[in-house]
Amino acid sequence: MRILVVGAGAIGGYFGGRMLQAGRDVTFLVRPRRAAELADAGLVIKSPNGDVTLKKPPTVQADRLNEKFDVVLLSCKAFDLDDAIKSFAPAVGPQTAIIPLLNGMRHLDVLDNEFGRERVLGGLCAIAATLNDKREVVQLQPMQSLNFGERDGNLSDRVRAIAEVMASGKFGAVASENILQEMWEKWVFLATLAASTCLMRTSVGNILSSPGGKDFILGTLDECSAVATAEGYAPSGPFFERARGMLTAEGSQMTASMFRDIKAGAPVEADHVIGDLIARGDAAKVPVPKLRTAYTHLKAYEKQRE
Repeated sequence: MRILVVGAGAIGGYFGGRMLQAGRDVTFLVRPRRAAELADAGLVIKSPNGDVTLKKPPTVQADRLNEKFDVVLLSCKAFDLDDAIKSFAPAVGPQTAIIPLLNGMRHLDVLDNEFGRERVLGGLCAIAATLNDKREVVQLQPMQSLNFGERDGNLSDRVRAIAEVMASGKFGAVASENILQEMWEKWVFLATLAASTCLMRTSVGNILSSPGGKDFILGTLDECSAVATAEGYAPSGPFFERARGMLTAEGSQMTASMFRDIKAGAPVEADHVIGDLIARGDAAKVPVPKLRTAYTHLKAYEKQRE
C-alpha cells in the first residue's frame, strides 16, 4: 500500500514517520525547504514513545508528483486546505482514499466537492507535537491516537487494509465505525478549549482559579454541545464526562494549540473551529454568546496580524 503524507510537520511527520520506521511505503509531499532539511538531517522524531532518526525519507514536491497513491494522509491546517488540494490532486486516482486530520467539519464538504464523497474518509488524531528550532518533530506527551473510517459507519475492506498498515506504526490507530460522532466530539472539546484559553490568554488552571472562570468554560462547553446536538451528533455521556473533567482540572496547564499559535504570532483557524460552529448554531437557532465573543477576539487578532 502506497501512502502519501501531505507535509512533514509535527502531525504528518510523526504519524508518517512511525509508519516509515515500520517499513511501510510512505512518501512525504513537501515544499523545497522541507525537502532540503529532510535530505540533510533526516526526519528526526523526539518522543516519550521512543526517538528515531529516519535518514533521507522519501519525499516528492508538487511539481514532480505524477503517480497515484492508495492513501493520502492530509494533516494541514484548515486555512491551507485549498493550496494542499492543488498540491496533492495528481496523486488521487479512482481507488485513492483520502484521510483528513483537520479540525472541524467544513473540510469534508470541500474535499467531497473536489474529489467525490466516495474517496473521502473521516479522520481525527490526538497528539501534542511541534517542530522545534532544529526542525525536529517533538512529541510533548505520550498520548497518541489516529482514528479513521467510512463516514457511513461501514467497516469496509479498504478501511481494514489501511488499519493493518497503520497498526505497524504503533501510534494507536483505530478503524472506527462511528467516525463522524468522534469528529464532532473532538470539535466540541477543541472549540471549548480554544475559545476559553485564547480569549483569556492563559491555561485552563488559571482560568478556573479566576472569578467566573469555571462558569465560562462550562458555559462554552454547553454551547458547543448544543450545536452538535442540533446537528444530530449529541456528545455521548462518557465523552462529556471526560471533557468536563479535563476542563475543570484544578492547576491544569492545558491550553489549545490555537492559543500557542497566537503567542507565536501565527495564523489561526478562527473560521474553521469557532466561526463554523457559530454559523451552524445560527442555522439551528442555538444561542452561542460565548463563542461569539471568542470569535470576535480571534478575528481582531487576525486583523492585527495583517
